[in-house]
Amino acid sequence: MTDLPLDPIAIDVGSLVQRTVASLYSHLVTRQTGRAVRMAIESQLSEAGRSTLSLVDLSEVTILDFSCADEVVAKLIQAHAPGQGARDAFFVFRGVTEPHRDQIEVVLERHGLLAVAETEPGRFELLGIRSDAEARAWSTVEERGLVGHEEVDTLLEDGEARQALETLVGRHVIFRSPISGRYHALSRLVDRLM
Repeated sequence: MTDLPLDPIAIDVGSLVQRTVASLYSHLVTRQTGRAVRMAIESQLSEAGRSTLSLVDLSEVTILDFSCADEVVAKLIQAHAPGQGARDAFFVFRGVTEPHRDQIEVVLERHGLLAVAETEPGRFELLGIRSDAEARAWSTVEERGLVGHEEVDTLLEDGEARQALETLVGRHVIFRSPISGRYHALSRLVDRLM
C-alpha cells in the first residue's frame, strides 16, 4: 500500500482557456473567463479519486486580473477546504510570475487563504495569509521534503511551530499521509507524482 493515496492531476490553464473560452487565448481578464476555467478544472477534478494533488499551470497565461485570480485560485481552494463537502484536493500553482503574483496574493489575503506556488523553476513559495510559526513550519517541511512524525519535536522545537504544522495540514499546503503519518512538502509530491 502506498504512503501517498493521492490522484495526480496536471491542469494547463492556458490550454483550458483556449478550449473553453472564446476570447484572447492567454489572457484571464474577466470574471466570466475565470469562472469558465474554474468550472473546467472542477470537471477534471470530478473525474479523479477522492483525494487529489493538482498542479495548476499558469505558465502560458500572460495576463491575470484580480477577478480571474479570485475565480481560478481563491474559489478553487475554498471549494476544496476541509468541511466544504467537495473532494479532498491539494493544489500547487506553477508559473506564478510577477505579472500574476500581486493579484494572487491579494485574493488569497482577502479570503485568508494559503497556496503553494512555483515562482521560478524549482522554487516554491507559500503565498497568502500565514503566521510566523506557520512560515517556519512550512519552510522546515519544504526544505526537507519529508518529515517523519517522530522527527517533528526535534525539527520544530517550539510548541507554536508544531501546532502550526497541524494548521498547515488543515489548510492543505502540507500533506500528511493517513497511512504513515509522515508530512510531505507539496513541491516534492508534484515532482514525484506528476
